[in-house]
Amino acid sequence: MFEKKLISGMNGFNRFIHVLLALALVIACAMVIWDVGAKILAAWREGNAAQGFLHALGSLFILWTLSTLISAEINYIQTGRIYVRVFVVVAMISVIRELIVQPVQLMAGAAAGAEAFNPVQYGLLLAALLVIGIVYRLVGGASEDTHITLDA
Repeated sequence: MFEKKLISGMNGFNRFIHVLLALALVIACAMVIWDVGAKILAAWREGNAAQGFLHALGSLFILWTLSTLISAEINYIQTGRIYVRVFVVVAMISVIRELIVQPVQLMAGAAAGAEAFNPVQYGLLLAALLVIGIVYRLVGGASEDTHITLDA
């Protein structure tokens, strides 16, 4: 009897936490959209639209990550399942973002005398993307069977 009430209470609390997570993800998305708009406007005013667009693109990758997490949260609320593929996609998006943002930061820093291009670091990012791509393909082929069930 006590165990059933405890589990019921914990399930209710877990749902409340997921509602808070969903709200936080929505707020984060709104903030990233605001940031993208501000970066594009600032770049346009400075007459440096190309570099501003690339900076905004980095922020859009964050929005993509948040969108993936929102989809995972919706799926969890509906089915109680979290798919492993979500974590692989988030890792892939993060590495792709770094591959795009890093050269832009180097170009911006070149004018200020910042560090030079590091081909080893960039090669490691490319290797990480290759490994994540292979894992994505392996997990993606059986995406319906590769989930973690968090229900009791």
